[in-house]
Amino acid sequence: MKVESKIGAVILSIFALIGIVFFVFIGLFFVLIMGKVDYIALLITAGVVLYILFVFNRSRFFQTKQRKTIFGSIAGAAILISAIAPLKDVYTSLIPTVDAEVDISKYEPFSEFGDVATLKEKPTLQVAGDLPKLDGATALYPLYAAFVEATYPEKPYPPYASEVMMSNTPNAYENLFNGTVDMIFVAAPSEAQKKIAEQKGLELKMTPIGREAFVFFVNKKNPVDNLTVDQITDIYMGKVTNWEQLGGNNDTIRAFQRPEDSGSQSALQSLMKGMPLMKPPSEDIVTGMGGIINEVSQYRNYKNAIGFTFRYYSTEMVGNDQIKLLQIDGVAPTKENIRANTYPISSEFYIVTAGTDNPNVEPLIEWILSEQGQSLVEKVGYVPLEE
Repeated sequence: MKVESKIGAVILSIFALIGIVFFVFIGLFFVLIMGKVDYIALLITAGVVLYILFVFNRSRFFQTKQRKTIFGSIAGAAILISAIAPLKDVYTSLIPTVDAEVDISKYEPFSEFGDVATLKEKPTLQVAGDLPKLDGATALYPLYAAFVEATYPEKPYPPYASEVMMSNTPNAYENLFNGTVDMIFVAAPSEAQKKIAEQKGLELKMTPIGREAFVFFVNKKNPVDNLTVDQITDIYMGKVTNWEQLGGNNDTIRAFQRPEDSGSQSALQSLMKGMPLMKPPSEDIVTGMGGIINEVSQYRNYKNAIGFTFRYYSTEMVGNDQIKLLQIDGVAPTKENIRANTYPISSEFYIVTAGTDNPNVEPLIEWILSEQGQSLVEKVGYVPLEE
């Protein structure tokens, strides 16, 4: 009986081990699918502790209070240490993102539930035949969607599979370079994008169609309301690292950046005038294929954070009331100040082409620069080229 009992205990221990390993692997699978790599150590530790607990309990190791206390202390310490990263992840997830994705479906041309700006009078241009294929930045989608609704034939234009796409600045430039689209609505290209165009033998034609403010924002509870251009460049070079140096609280500055070749990151690089940028906050992200890559962190509204974007995207599309836009050199980033050219970091945005042979491209650009087109720029919420 004793031999049979021991064999049964061994078999039970094996099944327990298999069950716990299965639990850990299933947990790891879901962790990787959801991108929660910080939970891996906790899962493995929990599995090991459960198995040791089972084995010790079966072997009657816990016959004394002292042994129970020692095991509980060691197991508790191990779980607590492995839980540090998950707890940090939970805390981070509770901090809201600011530069978040927006629902662009409401800007889709001719959509039943759309919020597209329209003209009061009949447009002087109606595009027919070979429709120019468009793409662009998220922040400019409401604008070129308005151009489309004014001049294109009425039909559905889903933003990911039609003549009117919206795939963000880096992908829009890539689509232009590959000939997938005829024209894109974007900020000026980065140096890397200019180099790619040159390598492909493409001549980029940049037609300014409006003006916009490049803005910096902080948590609304941050006492700092104004920065100079020099202070911003010092922050992003890593020379100024504490808000106290700028008249704020004694707190380390968490300076977020955007992915390389995005419109706003290119604007920051332009502002820096060749001065080196500090390394941005980053995070490990699990891709759809299960691989782990390190990417620039999305802006989270920590009390010590600073980030940047464009005025329209921040105020009109995202509309987050937990941040405030900073004055730069004592001037607020308003439409009036952009119009008066007093806000120091205003810039033009463009239609960019690369040698398309579509006959409707030039007439469409001319119309956008006309009085009707520029009135739509104003109506959408941007600042036209001239008043």
